[in-house]
Amino acid sequence: MKMLLLFLRERLAWIGFFVFLIIILNILFSLDVGLVGVSIWYVNIIMLVTFSLFLIWRYIREVGQLKDFLGNVDSRLDDPHTKSLALSPFQKKYYKKIEDVFDDKDTELNNAKVQLQEYADELLAWVHEVKAPLTTINLMLDHIEDLTLRRKLEKEWLRLHLLVDQQLHQTRLASIENDNYLTEIELRTVVFKEIRAMQAWCLEKDIGFDIGELTENVMTDSKWIAFIVRQLLSNAIKYSPVKSEIFIFTEIDSSGATLLHIKDAGMGIRAEDLPRIFQKSYTGTAGRESAQSTGMGLYLAQNIAQKIGVRISVHSVVGEGSVFTLRFPLQNEYVKLTGR
Repeated sequence: MKMLLLFLRERLAWIGFFVFLIIILNILFSLDVGLVGVSIWYVNIIMLVTFSLFLIWRYIREVGQLKDFLGNVDSRLDDPHTKSLALSPFQKKYYKKIEDVFDDKDTELNNAKVQLQEYADELLAWVHEVKAPLTTINLMLDHIEDLTLRRKLEKEWLRLHLLVDQQLHQTRLASIENDNYLTEIELRTVVFKEIRAMQAWCLEKDIGFDIGELTENVMTDSKWIAFIVRQLLSNAIKYSPVKSEIFIFTEIDSSGATLLHIKDAGMGIRAEDLPRIFQKSYTGTAGRESAQSTGMGLYLAQNIAQKIGVRISVHSVVGEGSVFTLRFPLQNEYVKLTGR
């Protein structure tokens, strides 16, 4: 129906001219006494039927050409196929112009893809180069005897390490499908490893952890889930007050899926900020009060979680803290995710 309406709209000039001819003909039949014996209704019907058949023929022909053209435009029509379309001279001009535009845009797009890939490769190389001196500095920190100075330096080293790690995973995000291996892992191992990495920061703020048994095994990618947990833990530590506790525990929901909760006693997230906390570069009200916020951590965590079938949700009350929850896929969801 839409195609028919579009066709009729395109042919309004034809229809208008036909109506004009009918009106002129009817006026002539009325004024010319020599045509009194001719049935004007007979002539009108013959012309109307003839014009209708002509429109139907043109509609079938032109719509068929259009569908054939659109169905092959992405792969470029070869000469024999182009001739089979029986394009009019004007249509051939349009077709040639469209092909030229496609060729130009394809060239620009390919050049942009090459430049983007080169930039990503250079950025990855730079990140890996930076990680080497960071590792060396971390080893050197153990030889500093002044405990207070060492704690401060360890905190600054951790901040730098997290930023470099964040940039590394941001660069790899586009190709996560090629670097994704889902397997069964123990949540306890992942969580404790990330907490130990944050030890210097926790000691400075005197933050403790209340951790459940975490005996559940889940099906996920160990490297990417570690990054997600790292981002949620760093946020919890960043916004938790001094001498507070962070609670980490699991439960099984009504569908049988494993839920991992990370609960802090921080300032909480305002209701107007909640729908946007996973958006790129969005720091929110709390982030504007902290120079450390980049607005990338939760954005990357959410994007990575979607790629590996994990769902992130948050419940927060201002002044009472926030609870971030990771829901891991069930076996049947895992099969759909991997396509096997």
